[in-house]
Amino acid sequence: MAMSSGNESGSPMSEINVTPLVDVMLVLLIIFMITAPLMSHRVTVKLPTANPKTTDTPPPTPPRDLAIKDDGSMYLDDDQNPITEAELKAKFAVFASMSPQPELQIRAAKDTEFKMVRKVLGDAKDSGMVHVGFMTTGKE
Repeated sequence: MAMSSGNESGSPMSEINVTPLVDVMLVLLIIFMITAPLMSHRVTVKLPTANPKTTDTPPPTPPRDLAIKDDGSMYLDDDQNPITEAELKAKFAVFASMSPQPELQIRAAKDTEFKMVRKVLGDAKDSGMVHVGFMTTGKE
């Protein structure tokens, strides 16, 4: 006769040892009890609400107009008094530091020498301006 353990029918033992499970659960419970108070924020701040349907657009910056006559005189923003090259460079530095940067629109007379326009473009680039455009008329 063969030796039998407490199970007389010969079927496999189906009892689960729950002691390690209880030990792990108690350790997890203690960890959560310690870390839960640390998760709350001590300083309360009113957070903004996000609305995905709206877009933040910066206010439009009006463009700056520079008129160059055929004799080489320059006028900024339709001012009646001509502006010198030194004053224009100072204005370009101010415009380049603005955020958002305004666009410089150059209106040069038809008979203006290109070297004048090239000098103005170089001064604008050297000061850090990136938005420069040329104004022209339609058909003549």
